[in-house]
Amino acid sequence: MDKELVMKLYEASQAGVEIQLIVRGMCSLLAGVKDISENIKAISIVDRYLEHARVYVFHNRGKPRYLIGSADLMTRNLDFRVEVLCPILDEDAKRMIQDILDQQWHDNVKARVLDPKQSNTYVTNRKKATRVRSQESIHTYLDTGKLPRYPKSKMDQPTRRRRQTKP
Repeated sequence: MDKELVMKLYEASQAGVEIQLIVRGMCSLLAGVKDISENIKAISIVDRYLEHARVYVFHNRGKPRYLIGSADLMTRNLDFRVEVLCPILDEDAKRMIQDILDQQWHDNVKARVLDPKQSNTYVTNRKKATRVRSQESIHTYLDTGKLPRYPKSKMDQPTRRRRQTKP
């Protein structure tokens, strides 16, 4: 990740913005550090397929904005190449993107938690939780339209929480 971008994410976290990151490889950001990045959650999913989405979703007070892009957030892409982001306006496409992101967030087979200690431990399974291996469940979803069982996304619910202001 780009150093300037990491600093901006830390700044947003300190202002009370909740940030969720799904990364495939290295991540120089430390999520979950008190008073620095405690509002940032990050997971990494490395599995059979090398794909990783360049999807950006902004909660926007319960009216999410979806963007897709051509690059990861690496210095080489942000500073030395021409890359693009485009908005997703079609409601069905937004729903599909959110369904895919939700499956990744509920992956309890291949997802690892990126924590301040950099232990990268696998997500722990809750008893009786449906086993979700996101790459497999996404493939099934795209093939059949069937989603695995997991809690519904809250992206389209308005939030009452306001940004925290520093004294």
